[in-house]
Amino acid sequence: MKRRYFNETIKVHNINERPNQFLIVTPEGHYFQSYKTLIAFRDNDNQVWLDENHWDYSTTTGKYRNIFLNENKKLTQKKIDHSIYLLADLNKRSLI
Repeated sequence: MKRRYFNETIKVHNINERPNQFLIVTPEGHYFQSYKTLIAFRDNDNQVWLDENHWDYSTTTGKYRNIFLNENKKLTQKKIDHSIYLLADLNKRSLI
C-alpha cells in the first residue's frame, strides 16, 4: 500500500455528521478514521485493510467501522480469519 498525496486531491467527510468519524477520499482509495486514528482502508481494487491495533478499539469505533464496511463485526471477523481482509499498521509513522 503506497501513500502519495503531493499535488493530489483529498476530500474529508464526516460519517453521519459525527465530528470525530471521518471518511477520507484519496486517489488511492477510501480511509475510515476515528478521531486521529486510521481504522480501515479500502483501495480502488476493493481490497480492505484494517489497522491491526485499532480495528476493534471501542463500541463507537465499531459502529462507524460497520457503516464504512457495510457489515457487522461478526462478518468482519470472519473475513479477517479467512484473509479476505488484511491487517496492517495503518498508523505507522514514516519519516520523510
